[in-house]
Amino acid sequence: MKILIACEESQTVCKAFRAKGHEAYSCDILPCSGGHPEWHIQGDVLPLLKQKWDMIIAHPPCTDLAVSGARHFARKKADGSQQRSIDFFMKFANAKCDKIAIENPVCIMSSLWRKPDQIIQPYQFGHEAKKTTCLWLKGLPLLKPTKIVGQGEFYISPNGAKMAKWSNDPVDKNGKKIAYNSPEIKILRSKTFKGIADAMAEQWSTPPQR
Repeated sequence: MKILIACEESQTVCKAFRAKGHEAYSCDILPCSGGHPEWHIQGDVLPLLKQKWDMIIAHPPCTDLAVSGARHFARKKADGSQQRSIDFFMKFANAKCDKIAIENPVCIMSSLWRKPDQIIQPYQFGHEAKKTTCLWLKGLPLLKPTKIVGQGEFYISPNGAKMAKWSNDPVDKNGKKIAYNSPEIKILRSKTFKGIADAMAEQWSTPPQR
């Protein structure tokens, strides 16, 4: 299959499908960090949606959509950033492709568009971590858990919220803690867990129609 992995600089999903023999391409405005620039299209993904794809897996930015940032919604509505993110999300939802998966955290699209078909966690796919992930699917089956493990470590933030340690105490390749307000933090938190990517490649390679 010819597959577009939209908004993915890590190439985690792209490489999982390549390992299954598919012609998969990642696309992002950032250069890829997955080590295969020959499979990466750096630039605006929207023109690519006009091409013929057998499957599209999209990870649209969640900054303006996730309910975790609800306290900033008034500003985002006023400056138009939230509407732009909604419109971008819907470009994938309305793409002319028989098989589409859109991934996002719990967000306003559940009420503005429709509820997700499935909510998954990394700990269902072999990673001791909790990261609530919504999937909106077209022409694809629900993902089946591959290896259920513990939910990982948590800590209580200053405001009393229970937070997943992996997403709030990240370190760089040298083991140095990355600052909470660092530009790197958003990229690290957005990466797909390998167990989930492998499940997508394995279970969606020859999926039945929904």
